[in-house]
Amino acid sequence: MIAWDKMVAAIRAFPADIEIDHIVSVNLLMAFPTIKRLALYLPVKSLRESREALTGSAPGTIAWKDLLTHGRIDPEHPHPSVNDLAAIQYTSGTTGRPKGAMLTHFNLYSNALQGEAWMHGAEYRKEIFYAILPMFHAFGMTLYLTYGIRKQALLVLFPKFEPGLILAAMKKSPATVYCAVPPIYERTARAAQERGISLRSCKFCISGAMNLPSHIVELWESVSGGLLVEGYGMTESSPVALGNPFYSTRRPGTIGVPFPSTLMKVVDLDDPSIEVAQGQPGELLLKGPQVFQGYWNNPEETKKALLPGGWLRTGDIVTVDEDGFTTIVDRAKELVITGGFNVSPTEVETALRLHPSIKDAAVFGKPLERGGEMVIAAVELEPGATLDQEALRAHCRELLAAYKIPRRIVQIDDMPRSMLGKILRRQVREHVLPLL
Repeated sequence: MIAWDKMVAAIRAFPADIEIDHIVSVNLLMAFPTIKRLALYLPVKSLRESREALTGSAPGTIAWKDLLTHGRIDPEHPHPSVNDLAAIQYTSGTTGRPKGAMLTHFNLYSNALQGEAWMHGAEYRKEIFYAILPMFHAFGMTLYLTYGIRKQALLVLFPKFEPGLILAAMKKSPATVYCAVPPIYERTARAAQERGISLRSCKFCISGAMNLPSHIVELWESVSGGLLVEGYGMTESSPVALGNPFYSTRRPGTIGVPFPSTLMKVVDLDDPSIEVAQGQPGELLLKGPQVFQGYWNNPEETKKALLPGGWLRTGDIVTVDEDGFTTIVDRAKELVITGGFNVSPTEVETALRLHPSIKDAAVFGKPLERGGEMVIAAVELEPGATLDQEALRAHCRELLAAYKIPRRIVQIDDMPRSMLGKILRRQVREHVLPLL
């Protein structure tokens, strides 16, 4: 394993069935300019705390710096081919148990080239990428490790998302490429407004991993002056497959159009061999050089995901307008079926969030003995607000059909979220159902 030296103790605590032959420890201070590195060893409390946060003891490991000066270890070692496995990237598990998506060098490199064609105008050696997202997530891996490095860009690394860190860095190395998830855009924009710090350098801004609300687009663009566009991808497509163009022709609220060399079609939910008419909802299928090879040691799930001809079933329900722009309706596995009607959790959640007392919401179905499901909403309230189910239902009646209105509304103080801040509906459901 090649790891940050502060993680060595945690690695050695892995279960005994995970055999590790060697640990190569990386001391981040070795990458600092000499003057800054020496300054961290001055007898000053704040500097000592900074040093301790950046590096740790790693006895019995191979130092990364020693490998760099060692020379080639095995000159005869074969180079991988384009079709060899490059990464086993795990899915987020939002609709079930995480699965290891097998991605080849060809998959990852193709997606980097597609991103390069999409981000027209980005220049070699001149762009500054803010690496805010974790690189173990497919979104961060592609944007920084493959595409960012291909552009020979400066990558500004952040240990975590903290608006203060971001805005401090903006003063020294203003970002030109800012890729994040909606909550990060909102918090960054509000912090910049409060502190009077410019975000005008951000030319290319991409949001993904979850729905991008229109109020966040308006807020970000009013502060930065640039376009914030939404893209779509999944771990199984390396990950980006569709995106809005960086032009005035973009369509806020949609996920855009297919990336170069990417095919898509919208099919019947029950029979993927039947394409639906334009404008009608159906499951999105994808095909392209970025589509994965299957799930690691899981042929049954691979067979479900990959159809004959190389088409990937995304599990996302979409519609396509007359100009080819695609809009996500919901996840096929998360639709609530009540009285024979399909209810989109996303639609109900959007309606709930428009109420001033609601900070966030998660909607799911509770199975009924007579068949079908009851629409249930879990809500996180704004500070100082109290739960008033009748008032929320009255609010929803103004926006939704009667069968979509939640029958029960439950308060949750802190919604379970993924590393990217995405609400994990399945975990919310598992937590709430026993309480009903």
